[in-house]
Amino acid sequence: MKFSDIVGQEPLKQRLKRTVLDNRVSHAQLFIGPEGSGKLALALAYAQYINCRKRTPEDSCGECPSCKKYSKFIHPDLHFIYPINKTKEFDDKNTSSKDFIAPWREFLLQNNYYVSLPDWYEKIGIEKKQGLINAEEADGINRTLAYKAYEAEYKVMIIWMVEKMNITSANKLLKNLEEPPDKTLFLLISENQEQIITTIQSRAQLIKFPKLADTDIQQALETQHTIDPAEAKKIARLADGNYTVALMLAGKTGSGSVSLEAERERFVVFREWMRRCFTIAGNLKDYDKLQETLPHVIGDGSREKQKEMLTYGLEMFRICLLYSVGNHHLVKLDGEELEFVKKFSPYIHPRNINKFDEEFNRAIFHIERNANAMIVLTDLSHLIARILKIPAVPQPKKA
Repeated sequence: MKFSDIVGQEPLKQRLKRTVLDNRVSHAQLFIGPEGSGKLALALAYAQYINCRKRTPEDSCGECPSCKKYSKFIHPDLHFIYPINKTKEFDDKNTSSKDFIAPWREFLLQNNYYVSLPDWYEKIGIEKKQGLINAEEADGINRTLAYKAYEAEYKVMIIWMVEKMNITSANKLLKNLEEPPDKTLFLLISENQEQIITTIQSRAQLIKFPKLADTDIQQALETQHTIDPAEAKKIARLADGNYTVALMLAGKTGSGSVSLEAERERFVVFREWMRRCFTIAGNLKDYDKLQETLPHVIGDGSREKQKEMLTYGLEMFRICLLYSVGNHHLVKLDGEELEFVKKFSPYIHPRNINKFDEEFNRAIFHIERNANAMIVLTDLSHLIARILKIPAVPQPKKA
């Protein structure tokens, strides 16, 4: 992966290249940003650039032995850690990331280096479990880094979704993060800074990734994947800064878990759910209809998919709030989605948006901890019904 292959993020590319050219590479760096912003892809390009034998001020050469090994993720001084769990094939308590290295390499190549956590879980067959980076993984990191580099200047350890480390595993990693072996580089990648243990954050240089611009996504789809400009523009709008989603919508990844049809179906389910919540807010007799709708919200039982639906709901509330306060130009929707936002936005306003945010995040928290999805979403639906009743303007107190 070369810098020239990365979509957008030009300021970050220049910043990272400068650290190498000025010999100021920080031993531990934390890449934080939303899904699809290019964190992992840029980490790979950065590591390849550092160890390239014929790099230029602009990029790695892509042709030297080091670059060729990096392109296949088989360089002996490149190491990966990522969330895993037991599977039918690997059910031993000492299962580690090394056991999944073959599907991991395949996963990256299939998805053009732009990947999501739910798709990784699906790839290794743990959709209904929570992936973890446990204490044994931290021990493995420490053992791996105790050895000298085989052939590169730097040993590189990429920890993808570092927020999945528990306290025990994080504490075991601290000494190496604070005082790493010579010429060792930690690249920590995360999508949720609040879930990262504070002691990990304090030992790494923070690099924040913004969402990608629609124009960058559109250009990449047109030039790298020969997508028709009109179609590329539509996909870029729907992706909302997430190139992982853009590739899935364009049918250019191996996952296929997201498509324009699937995106449409998710919207239809969410719209029906909100209609049922709105109805029971005025008449509890419609409770049975709500119960008929919730199985569609729950889906196939995958907790990651349920979290995706709840996250989608939060995004729709954000869009409705933008429309409600008059920022219509920021709403990148059309057709039925735009019509829904126009009708629903009067009920989403500054006086209740924090309530929606609080309750949806609480539901996500419980889903992550294996709570019964039907109970969680039934409770959430009744809370939504109450919150929808909050008026946009404070009502005068009765005398």
